[in-house]
Amino acid sequence: MRKFFTALVVIPLGLIFVVFAVANRHFVTVSFDPFNSTDPAIAVSMPLFAVIIAVAILGVAAGGTATWFRQRRWRRAARQNEADARRARAEAADLRAAAAVSRLDQARLPAPSQYGFYGAAGRDKQGATL
Repeated sequence: MRKFFTALVVIPLGLIFVVFAVANRHFVTVSFDPFNSTDPAIAVSMPLFAVIIAVAILGVAAGGTATWFRQRRWRRAARQNEADARRARAEAADLRAAAAVSRLDQARLPAPSQYGFYGAAGRDKQGATL
């Protein structure tokens, strides 16, 4: 299904690029000299479609780079949250292991009788055995 949708988008886009390239194949001079437009020191002559496609590619790259830099704080927060989650998982595993050990120790203790450990009298308020 994914290949079908990719083909549904890529094939028409490719056709549009081919039609655009055929319609705009005449050469233009791209000048990088703002002071002398009649005889520029730095100039390139290339097909118009190549100029437009190159500018579009540069624009996409510049936009992607700017977006990547603006999302820096969110990536940092995600890394910190992931580290916190790892620490919490490790701590929870340690606590589970300690609880399992204490349950085993508790199972080894003798069962308390109905009167408790100190007989029927028990303890007074200060904790002394009666």
